[in-house]
Amino acid sequence: MKTQITELFGIRHPIIQGGMHYVGFAELAAAVSNAGGLGIITGLTQRTPQDLANEIRRCRDMTDKPFGVNLTFLPALKEPDYPGYIQAIIDGGVKAVETAGNNPQKYLPALQAAGVKVIHKCTSVRHALKAQTIGCDALSIDGFECGGHPGEDDIPNFILLPRAADELKIPFVASGGMADGRSLVAALALGAQGMNMGTRFIATVEAPVHEKVKQAILAATELDTRLVMRPLRNTERVLRNPAVDRLLEKERALGSSIKFEDIMDEVAGVYPRVMVDGDMDSGAWSCGMVAGLIHDIPTVQALIDRIMAEAEGIIRQRLGGMLNA
Repeated sequence: MKTQITELFGIRHPIIQGGMHYVGFAELAAAVSNAGGLGIITGLTQRTPQDLANEIRRCRDMTDKPFGVNLTFLPALKEPDYPGYIQAIIDGGVKAVETAGNNPQKYLPALQAAGVKVIHKCTSVRHALKAQTIGCDALSIDGFECGGHPGEDDIPNFILLPRAADELKIPFVASGGMADGRSLVAALALGAQGMNMGTRFIATVEAPVHEKVKQAILAATELDTRLVMRPLRNTERVLRNPAVDRLLEKERALGSSIKFEDIMDEVAGVYPRVMVDGDMDSGAWSCGMVAGLIHDIPTVQALIDRIMAEAEGIIRQRLGGMLNA
């Protein structure tokens, strides 16, 4: 399948694996790229630029296909060494970067001078238009269904994607609620040039996370996520567990006076404990509503092959048959 996204990133299938904290290691990124998609290493999971450089080398040893790196720009008391991470990306010969969080404008010249294509994650049309204006090459449009940070507008993809298609001139992929061939065909129909999957890729053989994480996603339905940190305007969609229930109770009790410090126990340093140690109730961790569509743990190759076969079948047979009826 050829789209603007496959052409831009030099990949076979219009499927991107989103950056995920303590999930996007070389093993998963390489598996996605080898299967014809665009695998993504999560940059800030690596503690230093040198660690990222080592992870890029590990991924290069596992695949000769294109892969990318996610860099999330967030406010922090001690800002990560973003110039160092960017230099590691450039020196490693990576040609795709997924940016997220704050405006990446000041980092674009260095990346693009090195021939790196930048795809920025947005949760609203206004932010997407700004990203287009500053020179991003492509966009990942995240609907309200997505795991992680869905923004504050609460617009689901059935509205957000066609709105983006009406306004944007650069290509974009759909993110949030993407799981199978039906997702891909729907995304294409709504104006996207492909799809980005996060939660679905966690439940794969190659995802380097604890087996309990994969089983928790399989056991979950579309009703089992919760939105936390809404009062702080840092909304995150997470899988419900006892820590999330405690966090929500704090939000109810403290109301508008809540501060980040009040919920540190439920959100700080959670990902290593969940993803590595399998301590499932230690805190809040991102998971999309798409969990309700995930029922197995295939290899990445089997998953992508299945998605593409299903998408082709829908387009050629089901939809084509309607036209020929």
